[in-house]
Amino acid sequence: MTRAKAVIIDAWSWLNYKPLYSETRGVPYRRAFPEAAATWVPPEDERRLAAYKMLAAYDQNQAAELAELRDGPEARDRREFGDPSMFVEAILAHVLGREQQITVPGAEAQTADITPDTEAATADRVQTLLRDWADDELLPMRVQQTERKAVSLGDGVYRLAWDPAKQRATVRSVDPGFYFPIIGEDDDGGEFPQRVHFCWELPEDKRRDLKARIRRITYELAPIGPATAAGVSEDGRAIRAPLTVDDGDGNLVPVLGLGDLADPTTGGITRIYAWNEQPSHLTCYLTDATWNLDDLKGDYDVDSLPDTHASYATGADGEVLDHLDLLIDFIPVVHVPNTVPSAEEHWGQSSLAKVLQVFDDLQGSDTDSSRASATTGLPMIAISGVADSRAEFNVKPGALFKLGETGKLTAVDTSSALRELREHVHDLADRAATVSRLPAVALGTIDPSKAPSGYALDISLGPLDSLIGGMRLARDHKYTLLLKFVQRLHLAGQHPDWAGVQVQPARLVFGPYKPTDKAGILEQVTTGVTGGVISKETAIRMLMEAGFPIEDVEDELERIDARSFEAARLLADALGNPDEVAKFLGREAPDEPEPPTIVLPPASTNPVVDDGEDPAADPAQGSGGNA
Repeated sequence: MTRAKAVIIDAWSWLNYKPLYSETRGVPYRRAFPEAAATWVPPEDERRLAAYKMLAAYDQNQAAELAELRDGPEARDRREFGDPSMFVEAILAHVLGREQQITVPGAEAQTADITPDTEAATADRVQTLLRDWADDELLPMRVQQTERKAVSLGDGVYRLAWDPAKQRATVRSVDPGFYFPIIGEDDDGGEFPQRVHFCWELPEDKRRDLKARIRRITYELAPIGPATAAGVSEDGRAIRAPLTVDDGDGNLVPVLGLGDLADPTTGGITRIYAWNEQPSHLTCYLTDATWNLDDLKGDYDVDSLPDTHASYATGADGEVLDHLDLLIDFIPVVHVPNTVPSAEEHWGQSSLAKVLQVFDDLQGSDTDSSRASATTGLPMIAISGVADSRAEFNVKPGALFKLGETGKLTAVDTSSALRELREHVHDLADRAATVSRLPAVALGTIDPSKAPSGYALDISLGPLDSLIGGMRLARDHKYTLLLKFVQRLHLAGQHPDWAGVQVQPARLVFGPYKPTDKAGILEQVTTGVTGGVISKETAIRMLMEAGFPIEDVEDELERIDARSFEAARLLADALGNPDEVAKFLGREAPDEPEPPTIVLPPASTNPVVDDGEDPAADPAQGSGGNA
């Protein structure tokens, strides 16, 4: 009786076709993926970690090295010419666009309006602070690092922290293979978990007399507890211990943190954060611990490592990182999936997932082409009827072969086979581009002399538009969340520049990713602004998206207004206020000249004598008729 083979369908089942990845009952091949088979790795994460390593091997032209572990040394003869890496770089460039810009809605009104309101001023201030922080923190480089992981592996992770020495929030890119969110059976994978681990193994270091270890950094949202301080356990380990005071009756009671309040109805502790109006009962705890592998004898995983064998790290400020209260009500970790996850799923999908089998065929065809090119460049020759049977022949330019009367020399031409193989390679490359929705123009492989018209080019980019649209949709709210966390960390760190700031819905806007008709867009913008159907702010953004060298909307708008003398004249006629006109032009209003002194004419030297007669009685005046 034969047993039916179990079919595994999960977020990583697109790799099931590889025996190296999916062994008996879906367990990855342990020799190829020893990291995934570590005792502390949960079973549900084994296939994910193995998939990450497999994808990284394709990206680094090392897939043959993994295949050698199962298929033998012959697998190392496969040619890998970097096609997966090229696809990853092309998709990454299109997802991020030419540039990335932090924007806060309403910030343009600070310079566009004649009398800006408080909301516009706040938005402009936060936008300036965030852009300055991004420059100091090298945010574009961090985005490149994380996004490349997301495109190639399917997931990217940011970890944020407040650095007291630098007096700013820091952001780092973390390999998703170290990321272990704890998602319960009843939790929605699409929601952010309440507990997150970053865990990895440290190899043995004999020079420093260090054994093989496991390091785990944990963030956890939990109810606010009493204040703690650095202490020492009974066995001499650094830990955090609760602070207590004598209540006057000989009883020790816990001490509340600064600003914390005890809720008499629930018995819990609440705290008001700078970004919340309502009290919160949650805070984020940080733990940084290390275990020796030799001490872990039981059945433990990343979420159940015993505290009794943990060695806790100490921060630069001397605080022991054992459930350290970070004084924030969120976990400063942002997971970026490459694609929109399926319902109730947490993980994204690699851009290489659907085309990995095509890349395998490409590698096989490239290997066959290399072998065929060797026989084409140095052809095989058959010689018969040799005069001296012991003679040895070497095929080279100017060689002379002595043949008998019936001698014959035949060359085997393999160029036709090589031609067919090369055409097959082109067909496979086109198939990979079609499946991944990357047209030739997006890969840069199209001949410029054969480029279609602008309309035809735009239609050919339709699949790319849907691809990038879905990938940017998966990222949009993640970067909004990251910038929200950055603002909250600066408020929690009480940075003076952020005093009184309200958290704004900032966004990281990706630039254009496809060629545009600059002349046509410039004409549209000019007509729209002149006709009054679009604003100058919208027009400038359209020009930026088209690739015009404009760095900032507000600065460009100020430069334009500073030369708009005709508009200033109309403004003066409408308002009659020179101060508003000068503000519009970005200049100082001229001082008002003093009005000239009014000089009255001198009094007459011949005063009029009133003789008392009524002028109307003069006969010369008549009685009101014509003289």
